[in-house]
Amino acid sequence: MTHEHQQALGWTLDPVLLVPLGLALLIYVVGWRRLSKRASSLHRPTLFLSGWTVLTLALVSPLHEAGEKSFTMHMIEHELIMLAATLLLAMSSAGGVLAWGLPRPLRRALGGSWKAPLAALWKRLTEPVTATVVQGVVMWAWHAPLLFNRALESFGWHVAQHACFFLSSLIFWWAMLHPRRGSSGYGVSAACLFATSLIGGALGALMSFSASPWYADYAAMGMSGIGLDPVTDQQLAGLVMWIPGGAVHGLAALALFYKWLKASEGGHALSVH
Repeated sequence: MTHEHQQALGWTLDPVLLVPLGLALLIYVVGWRRLSKRASSLHRPTLFLSGWTVLTLALVSPLHEAGEKSFTMHMIEHELIMLAATLLLAMSSAGGVLAWGLPRPLRRALGGSWKAPLAALWKRLTEPVTATVVQGVVMWAWHAPLLFNRALESFGWHVAQHACFFLSSLIFWWAMLHPRRGSSGYGVSAACLFATSLIGGALGALMSFSASPWYADYAAMGMSGIGLDPVTDQQLAGLVMWIPGGAVHGLAALALFYKWLKASEGGHALSVH
């Protein structure tokens, strides 16, 4: 990473990023066109396209290269992926549309029994408590100096880091928004979201109160790309994780708790009648 510090910020137009992003968009558009006559509303395409746009901009816009010069900008990139892009994608419930965007042989293959182990794994991972633990472990592990320094020094490790953040947070938001017990499951989702606000907040607080930089590449700069010394830059990054991250998870917890209360009131009314 260090040899790029003096270069002007630009777009990260790497095929490793562009090809999967482009294929995902193409498959979705084809699937949506095939199902458009059956569509009952337009909000889901908007949600998917918004999530895809946020994800793409986070990964390939100059923000990505800015993250190589400033830990704060790197943290903003991560928060966009884990708080905005994956939330929108999970809300879009795009799985069926993506399946319809595949060529017919692949679409037929999706109905085969071979996928049973994968379906079982998905069911396990999208259990709310499991999804919360997985995302928490991924978040803390990748911010440990050993792994984070590797991600700063190697493009391959950086891709792996972002893939882990994306997949774990997508699974997390899916589990929170689609409880298997219907509306009665929103209470568990709300509790998990509140716990996640504490998990991420604790990590952000440690960064904010640390008196020394955690990561060698940022420490070696002397001055970050946004004009801050490495310690202040890390403290600001910690605040970005702590406050906006906690606010998003906290507000989502309140929204789902409200839905759980409404469902409980409806169930109680039915039982009375």
